[in-house]
Amino acid sequence: METDDALLATLVGREVVIDTAPPYVILGVLTGYDSHHVTLEKVDVHDLRDTSTTREVYVVDSRRFGIRCNRKRTIVARREIVCVSALDDVMI
Repeated sequence: METDDALLATLVGREVVIDTAPPYVILGVLTGYDSHHVTLEKVDVHDLRDTSTTREVYVVDSRRFGIRCNRKRTIVARREIVCVSALDDVMI
């Protein structure tokens, strides 16, 4: 957990992509975290069941054209997170 926290600390203040176990991809600015949650602002919570696009295409489009915010602030349970990466690390 300490290693995870150190990695999250490097992403605070940056736009991130969170892939979750359920069919969601969450993009936004990472503003904080604790042992159970991460907090984002200027957030796009995207349910992949609502679209025919793939996760990768959606994330690449968000990198190219910007995050389409639909929430001011969101708290995500860390137990649902599969991976977190900086949006600018997404290869286009």
